[in-house]
Amino acid sequence: MKRLPGSKAARAALVVAVLATVVALLTWRGPRVGRYGDAFQAVVWEWVAAALALNLCSIAVRSSAWRVVIKQACAPPYPGQRLVFSAFSIGLLGNAALPGRVGEVARVAVITRKMGRPGSWAAFLGSVFTHRLFDVVALGGLVLYVLFTARIPDWAVPTLAAFAGVGGAVLIASLLVARRHPGPVAEQLGPLRRVLQTARYGLNVLRRPLPAAEALALQLLGWTAQLFAVWAAFQAFGIDEGVAAAGLVLLIMNVVTVFPFWPGNVGLLQAAIALVLLRYGVDYAHGFAFGIGLQAIEASVGILLGLVFLAREGFSFAMLRRMPEVTDVEVDEGVPRIA
Repeated sequence: MKRLPGSKAARAALVVAVLATVVALLTWRGPRVGRYGDAFQAVVWEWVAAALALNLCSIAVRSSAWRVVIKQACAPPYPGQRLVFSAFSIGLLGNAALPGRVGEVARVAVITRKMGRPGSWAAFLGSVFTHRLFDVVALGGLVLYVLFTARIPDWAVPTLAAFAGVGGAVLIASLLVARRHPGPVAEQLGPLRRVLQTARYGLNVLRRPLPAAEALALQLLGWTAQLFAVWAAFQAFGIDEGVAAAGLVLLIMNVVTVFPFWPGNVGLLQAAIALVLLRYGVDYAHGFAFGIGLQAIEASVGILLGLVFLAREGFSFAMLRRMPEVTDVEVDEGVPRIA
């Protein structure tokens, strides 16, 4: 697998530019530090516990959706639910603690190593991509819901429209590619073409209505749990707003974290949430503090589960950082065993 294009200097310049934007936002709209404490002192911990439980439920259900996709992408024996949940949790840890989307590669590496099937790496990676396509469907529905019910700031409308447009285009293109069965993987193909053809097996579920409906239903259930987790976090921080506002915050969270310039885009995410909540009369300091708490709630479940399963599966955090390099070698270990 190739790394992101561009020189190190260009990537560093991009990160510096984003950091400068965050600093400018905090300077322009930044609250006094003492006002954060007021927001955190009033936290209702019972609602925090409810938000944590809903996030745990969301992770469990979404991992089940991924297993449905996996079962259509490779030949038996299929990974068990516990292994899929474990790999999914480790992926969440990678995405939360490391820049880029290392977690997506990490969850594939966990499954291929535990099952002793390195040759199926590309097919499993294709299943991750397809699993994310079901996220696009859920986000598309959330965009429509928010557009008709929430108080969207003017600056956010074109961003959300572009986000939905790009996601829709990717979904349509994937459906068109999935219409044609990739066929057997020929040994005479070069390594790159072999990987690309094998990865198409991850789209198999899109050609099979019943598994596709099952995966989509599970994914939508997971997103619903996450939506109500944001609403529960509202109650924890004394923000008396409804599900529409929670949907807007959840949508903004996903837009801001599409490109993780640093782990969690911490700071940038809180500024975006605080600006959005201004339309609901929530003080910027209160909104920023809520953003800190919400990200802590969202990340803590995945990080805790990820650390537990990382140790249980025999991996170290150092190995998690090296997952993309490890899989570069695994791709060339033979013709994948696929359905």
